[in-house]
Amino acid sequence: MALDAAMVRVTAEELDTLLRGARVEKIYMPSRDEAVFSLRTREKRRTLFLSARSGTARAHITDEEFDYPAVPPAFCMLLRKHLTGARIAAVETIEDDRVMLFRFDALNDMGEKVFPFISAEMMGRYSNLVLVSDEGTILDAVKRIDSTQSDLREIIPGAEFTEPPKPDKIPFMSGSDEEIITAVRKSSRTVSAALLQTVSGLSPLLCREAALEVDDQTGDMLGDEDAGKLAAGLGRIREAIADPGKREYSIIYDGEKPVEYSFVELRQYTGLRKEKFESASLMFDSYYSSRDRLERMRVRSQDLTRQVKQLIERNIRKQNARQEELADTSKAEEKKLYGELLTANLHAFRKGDKEVKVLNYYTGEECVIPLDVTKGPNENAQKYYKDYRKLHTAEDVLKRLLLEGEEEAEYFRQVQYEIEVARTEEEFIDIRKELRDAGYLKGFRYKERGNRKSDPFFRYRTDEGLEVIAGRNNTANERLSLKMAEGKDIWMHVKGAAGSHVILRCEGIEPDDRSLTQACEIAAYHSSIKNGQLVPVDYTEARRVKKAANGRTGMVIYTNQKTAYVTPDPEAIEKLRVTRTK
Repeated sequence: MALDAAMVRVTAEELDTLLRGARVEKIYMPSRDEAVFSLRTREKRRTLFLSARSGTARAHITDEEFDYPAVPPAFCMLLRKHLTGARIAAVETIEDDRVMLFRFDALNDMGEKVFPFISAEMMGRYSNLVLVSDEGTILDAVKRIDSTQSDLREIIPGAEFTEPPKPDKIPFMSGSDEEIITAVRKSSRTVSAALLQTVSGLSPLLCREAALEVDDQTGDMLGDEDAGKLAAGLGRIREAIADPGKREYSIIYDGEKPVEYSFVELRQYTGLRKEKFESASLMFDSYYSSRDRLERMRVRSQDLTRQVKQLIERNIRKQNARQEELADTSKAEEKKLYGELLTANLHAFRKGDKEVKVLNYYTGEECVIPLDVTKGPNENAQKYYKDYRKLHTAEDVLKRLLLEGEEEAEYFRQVQYEIEVARTEEEFIDIRKELRDAGYLKGFRYKERGNRKSDPFFRYRTDEGLEVIAGRNNTANERLSLKMAEGKDIWMHVKGAAGSHVILRCEGIEPDDRSLTQACEIAAYHSSIKNGQLVPVDYTEARRVKKAANGRTGMVIYTNQKTAYVTPDPEAIEKLRVTRTK
């Protein structure tokens, strides 16, 4: 949802109630267009967050923690100079505009009372934070705008502060229903689009909400009965703005992704998850932290995917080169034969000859052998023996390297799968750490955390009550298979594809067929071929599982395995999932 004037108004009312009289203790700027104020109120310390970032501009109380640059931006230093120790006198809005005015009581360098204010302008790409003196002069802004950038409004130090220009629309709060409906009826667009076109202060979301019952028609077709329904929709929004008791702060989620938020009950969404909050600030905190987290996950996933793709391409190039070199070693036996034939016919040629014709006593055919004109007969024979030994040794080495390359390719496929299923920052850090420790990533640093927030395992319980544990990544897989699993537990892994290591805890008893099948289905579900039919899953006793000789994290070898063919049912498997209690 775009932050509209209605949302700004109810948020400003909340902030004014909570922050009026609060003293500014510290000011930080985590980025060039975000400011954080540490405040002391009568009840407790609070943190005010102001953002002028395009797409995420907002103002609210937050519990988030931020990283700050070692050297504060110049605007941060200016804020500290004028506002440290000041008290918030009021939080106001400009009617039907996306602007909050944070007014302060402060003392200047002479000890005189002054009343500066911050204009927090939350208008998409025109968002800004402007510090203004009590005389109405702009002291500075996060984004300076001079006459070459705009001929409507200059935002530069020393200029007079003016309010942002307003569109030529009907103000929502001060305009009447009759006036709005009359304007809507002049439009050939849908009712919600007509509202957005003619009324200021409402986002597309609230326009759709107001027109929910009549949005299947255009404005110029709006009858009296439907006009009454539109007026009721507009009235519901006005009531929520005017009466805090009528508000419903909520976020709508599509899966894990937050898609909309509002202070009005959103009836236009059905079938999607809704989460309610007690305040606008809690709602903003949750919405943007979720969005930021998902964006960080997307960026980290893309970055890791790109890096692993490069590693895979490098592996393919090396394997191709080794295959070509191995093909050359097929000449080893020919070199050995030439050496034998030359040794048996040293009398038939001398130094300076370019070639010699001798009888191949293995086939009975005449053979022409090239010679090095700078070497004598015995030296030529020894050179062919030397070339044979070199090629023979190279063949053994190349076969070993090709096998290692195949194992490396399998490892990278496993890492690719881990990246696809990773859902938390900790999981991405684990993958990066693993790749760094394996020598594939250079320069990656991370901060050790004493308490891990997420469980490194997926946990389930079969219908018969046996525990099933699946690793989230290679690090967890290795820990599960080699340290946590007990000898009689059943270990399993999807055959011939990337996936989690899975353990069925047997607790000293023979597992029933149903539990074994469910555990195999879980192993298939946590694999790169989970959408397949009759997915092959190898299973064996945990004591039959050993760490692979290559030493890569999570890579194991196993023996005495059997193979089950299962088709995982996601809904049935999710019903078996349990949450670990800490």
